[in-house]
Amino acid sequence: MTKKRIHIFWFRRDLRLNDNHGLFQALSQSDPVLPIFIFDKEILEQLPSRSDRRVDFIHQALQNLRAKIKETDSDLLVKTGKPLEVFKEIAAAFDVQAIYCNTDYEPYARKRDDEVAQWAKTQGIRFSSFKDQLIFEKDEVLKKDGKPYTVFTPYARMWRSTLTDAPTKFPSEQHIGNFLKTESFHFPSLKEIGFEKTDVRFSEPEINTEILRNYAQKRDVPFGQNTSRLGVHLRFGTVSIRELYRCSVSVSDVFVNELIWREFYQMILWHFPHVEHRSFKPAYDQIPWHNSEADFELWKSGKTGYPLVDAGMRELLQTGFMHNRVRMLSASFLTKHLLIDWRWGEAWFAQHLLDFELASNNGGWQWAAGSGCDAAPYFRIFNPHTQLKKFDPELNYVRQFLPEFDSLEYPQPMVEHSFARNRALEVYKNGLST
Repeated sequence: MTKKRIHIFWFRRDLRLNDNHGLFQALSQSDPVLPIFIFDKEILEQLPSRSDRRVDFIHQALQNLRAKIKETDSDLLVKTGKPLEVFKEIAAAFDVQAIYCNTDYEPYARKRDDEVAQWAKTQGIRFSSFKDQLIFEKDEVLKKDGKPYTVFTPYARMWRSTLTDAPTKFPSEQHIGNFLKTESFHFPSLKEIGFEKTDVRFSEPEINTEILRNYAQKRDVPFGQNTSRLGVHLRFGTVSIRELYRCSVSVSDVFVNELIWREFYQMILWHFPHVEHRSFKPAYDQIPWHNSEADFELWKSGKTGYPLVDAGMRELLQTGFMHNRVRMLSASFLTKHLLIDWRWGEAWFAQHLLDFELASNNGGWQWAAGSGCDAAPYFRIFNPHTQLKKFDPELNYVRQFLPEFDSLEYPQPMVEHSFARNRALEVYKNGLST
């Protein structure tokens, strides 16, 4: 029996039908397109809890995506396993001509994609990946000498000067009639994947221009919704970075700057993959961290005695989200006040943040620790008292997440600020001079 000729589109960090570059390229070809998503066992097995908000979010986003695809008399094939094995299984059932996807820049993803591409080549299958989750990738924004930027401000200046027109739109949504017509596939439940339901609720991303308009004035206030809350949608590609840029560029230059920070950290991870496990500045790997397990436990559970830090850590545990200003303060507190290795905190955030993205999380933690690609010196140490007075003077955010704050149950500060600051300066100075 002759196998049906198809192309495959492999959904990963791009769970949408609109303005999807790789999907547009796939659907623009003559052969019908089988859309697939793979719950990658290599990734799932690394997760410490079977109750993971991100897996639940993806599962719900896929249900939403599948419902739209089924309107075209097609279906989304969702599999659990190792990607290469899944592709071998599909190739046994179909005459696969090409595999399309969007580029992922993280070290594991690069290795995985290289493996699939090499196998595809042996089978005479074309493997094509496209830029989608970033506006500029890899070597597109470089210094005049061809080297990558390692300081944000000149990178941002070059980024802006390189983007002379609005980024291209890829109207993939106009071609969804080219999906493979098929009977329904089995859609696995969370339980079948090996996970449990959580409190996360997927909803379509909303680009709120009113929030963007007030972003510069209100973005540092953690109480209420003063930020876009689109981080998770950027992370899983349920919103197009190009659409978000087009909606924000005339509304908030400060917000656009945050999008550039995201691309800067992606570029750093691409050019300097060692940052995944080591300091960007090698000298900072000589810091003699105190690494107290007891202190780390107090920080993780939001019991440091510093209200803004504690409220942030509780928000993280309760919701999977933490306001960015509070992320910076909490990271500074762990690395400077407690002298705990930034990698410990980075791993904790990676485990709990719904919008976790390796490049941004790593970049943020190394920025806080002073070990990253930033021109600021190591003696930038946030004062938790002044941060509280400045950004939550009414204690609205604190009381939202620390119900015991006004009672005797709330602990005294675990370390005195001035002492901790002076100790950090001394430890850093000595560590960097060895």
